[in-house]
Amino acid sequence: MSAAEHDGTDAGNVGRGGAARSGESPRDPGRAAGDGTDDARSGSETTRASSAPRAATPDSSAQGAASQGTAAEGIAAPRPAAPRPAPARGGWFAPMLLRLHFFAGVLVGPFILVAALTGAAYALTPSIERVVYADELTVPAASAEAAALPLADQIEAAEQVVGDDGALVAVRPAPEAGDTTRVMFTGDDLIESQTRAIFVDPATAEVRGDLPVYGTSGALPLRTAVSDFHRSLGLGDAGRLYSELAASWLGVVVVAGAGLWLVRWRAARRRTRPADRARARRGMLRPDTGATGHRRIFSWHASTGIWLLVGALFLSATGITWSQFAGENVTGLRSALSWSNPALTTALPEPGSGSGSSAGAGSSSGDAADVAADPHAGHHGVEEAPLADADPATFDAVLEVARTVNVNTGLVEIKPPADAASAWTVTEIQRSFPTEVDAVAVDGSTLEVVGRTDFADYPVMAKLARWGVDTHMGSMFGLANQLLLAVTALGIAAMVVFGYLMWWKRRPTRAAGPVGTGARGAPRPGGAVGAVGAVGAARLRPGAAAPAGALARAPWWGVALVLVGGGLLALFLPLLGVTLVVFVVGDALWVASRR
Repeated sequence: MSAAEHDGTDAGNVGRGGAARSGESPRDPGRAAGDGTDDARSGSETTRASSAPRAATPDSSAQGAASQGTAAEGIAAPRPAAPRPAPARGGWFAPMLLRLHFFAGVLVGPFILVAALTGAAYALTPSIERVVYADELTVPAASAEAAALPLADQIEAAEQVVGDDGALVAVRPAPEAGDTTRVMFTGDDLIESQTRAIFVDPATAEVRGDLPVYGTSGALPLRTAVSDFHRSLGLGDAGRLYSELAASWLGVVVVAGAGLWLVRWRAARRRTRPADRARARRGMLRPDTGATGHRRIFSWHASTGIWLLVGALFLSATGITWSQFAGENVTGLRSALSWSNPALTTALPEPGSGSGSSAGAGSSSGDAADVAADPHAGHHGVEEAPLADADPATFDAVLEVARTVNVNTGLVEIKPPADAASAWTVTEIQRSFPTEVDAVAVDGSTLEVVGRTDFADYPVMAKLARWGVDTHMGSMFGLANQLLLAVTALGIAAMVVFGYLMWWKRRPTRAAGPVGTGARGAPRPGGAVGAVGAVGAARLRPGAAAPAGALARAPWWGVALVLVGGGLLALFLPLLGVTLVVFVVGDALWVASRR
């Protein structure tokens, strides 16, 4: 390692008032970390490490000779006491980001790791389902080339399988040639948002399968299981706290890490040699394969993190909308700002009031209205059974009417009315680009249109919410979307692992003084045997935490800014805000108590 590289590595030590101690290798992971920690610790100080070797003095030469002589006799020479680091001066914001990034990574890292791994698995399940459930989802080649039977015939075939064990709630006609029709029923052993789907060959009315499906996405058992674990660890509402913490804190960790990356990037300009500056900056954009130990892991952590920045923030922001507490606040905010999707009018006109969509305007009922108003609709709630047995022939009739209005895609869902005062609904469910989510409400007795919604009329923020949710689920751009999500999620998981490895690499790997001495050269009880035991115990401990006291050095407005910001977050993102305030206040009190 060149002198300039050594300077950059130990810049933080000098910034804290201490010099690189004699006898330490630049590759010592505990000292020459090179992880951006030292640059953040030094705050805004401009003190730089000198690369000029210190001239030997007679006293130091004599001291060295004496030490060698003592060592030759087998007696450990006491090491001079290391100078106590000077109190940190200058900036407080970067050191606070470092401590926040460190403790958030250590404490919330396991939640983020689980969410990332399960999210990567979920991203790939739509494609995996096509293979695992090929018999249920597809038909033989002969049927793919034949004309489809009326929906009424397909529904009757499905009803023969179900009998009296469930009520018909929806039908999803085969979207393309070669696909099956889904006839969906209620059931006793289903979870929320699940229905029992009978898969029917549209050409022969042969039943191809019988599986539970979940939500508007129509997820089959494999994807449903992965989704449930990703969302709540299979623990219900209590488990959803984990995913809310992961989604909320992921954004904080990413933003703090980006701030530290900028600090490190600016610190690279302090390198005296252009080649060293270029290498330092290259190591922030791509892994430094020439580095070893702690520096190598940091290079992977920093370079991977900056490329994942946008994707991680996107997953954090969109993931919050699914959360238990913050998600409700997001929905309330959208409603207050008129960013909600227009609701589909399904109320039938009163007798004698005429027909048309103007009658009953402003009222809505049934699941179709929920799908129109909430981009997460279908991911929660219980499927409502129709008031009475629906006539299978009406499914064909209302679909034909809807196709003359605004339904122009194969992916549609037809639902009978939930009560006598409501209309049938035909809703497009194409979540891939271009988004097709138009909906039509049709009076089943007169086949007149009662209401309609068009995606083109959605507010801009409602469209962005729709696209964000669909992209998060991997349905927006098909396989490319799914692969990108999986790579991003696995990259986030790798970031967590890199962080823990850096923490572990910074652990003490040897005694601070010679064998048989303490940290400052004092004789250690037990002599060499006690020293060996201490070294072994030290190897089992992780590295030191990021330096504390940043908030205590902040001006009053800085403290107020942190507390007010945490309070606002607590109102909108409750779990994040509360835990952030607890961390900041608790950390400040802990530091104050140790003085």
